Amino acid sequence: MSHLIEIRTPARPKRPFFLRRGPMETIATVLIGLGFLMLFQPFLLVLYTYSLVTLLIGTVMFIIVSKFPE
Repeated sequence: MSHLIEIRTPARPKRPFFLRRGPMETIATVLIGLGFLMLFQPFLLVLYTYSLVTLLIGTVMFIIVSKFPE
């Protein structure tokens, strides 16, 4: 007769929001998409001016965050 033994692993504390991979990758992806939209819109020069900066921030953020553990 076999019994099921429940083994509990010690609970790890949750990481702060800005150190979690999933949400930060989502934010970086949204920044990249926002940068593209800003680049290709024909209405506001201010959005076009900051589009490259937004793209670069999103790209660098994605590269850094993708190195975080799951």
